[in-house]
Order: sequence, then structure tokens, then C-alpha cells
Amino acid sequence: MSRNDREIQELRFAHEIRAALDASADHLPADVTERLAAARRMALAHKKAEAPVRVPQYAMPGGHTPSFEDEEDTPLHRIGGWLRRGALIWTLVALGAGLFGIYHWQQQKRVEELADIDAAMLLDDLPPTAYADQGFHVFLKRGQ
Repeated sequence: MSRNDREIQELRFAHEIRAALDASADHLPADVTERLAAARRMALAHKKAEAPVRVPQYAMPGGHTPSFEDEEDTPLHRIGGWLRRGALIWTLVALGAGLFGIYHWQQQKRVEELADIDAAMLLDDLPPTAYADQGFHVFLKRGQ
């Protein structure tokens, strides 16, 4: 039996149990239903107070890795947050500058290639219409 089949069977079983509990809950006395609801609210409140949601943080240069136990809100911790944000901003700025530089370099290279082609055409003895003729391109390929 594969893992997916087992998970599907477990989900079906859970739905059957839930349906059975829902059906039997309609037959309970009102005071029992109220006590169960109060117990459920208390359990949920206790669970929420027991396990707050924490977000892991990125490792800092220098070997210090903030953990979940770093609960202090000291000025040093606030500065660390600003340093992480600043590092992210500078990384994005450097990435943008690099992409702009690559784009500019490729454009310049294309302009230089087109200028070389234009210079070769102007210095050659052939008229520009010869380069547009497909037969001339075939002649050049065969000649080489």
C-alpha cells in the first residue's frame, strides 16, 4: 500500500469518526454540551498561550545565528534587524546595477558589430544591393 493510499484511508477514517461524533453530539444534554464547549475554549486558549508563533531569522555575519530563545528586545537586536534590512537593500541595488551593466555592455557590443558591418560595406567595391541578393550569399558560401 502506497503512502498516498494510506493517507487517503486515514482521511476517510477521520471523516467517518467526525461524522459519528457530530451525529451523537446532537443527542447530548444541554449542560454536557455547554461544559464540552467551555473545556474546548479553555484548551484552545491554553494552547495559544503555550506556543506562540515565531519566525526564524537569517544568520548574521560573524557566526551569530539568532535562535528562538533570543527574546530580548535590546538596542543591539534592533540594530541587527536594520543591518539585515540594509544588507538586503544593498544586495538588491548591486543586483540591479549588475543587470543594468550587462544590458549596457550587450547593447554597446551590438552597436559595434553593426558599425563594423556598415564600415565593411562602405569600404567594399560591391554595391549594397549585392548583399541583399540571395544568390550572392550562396556564391559566397560556395566560394569559401
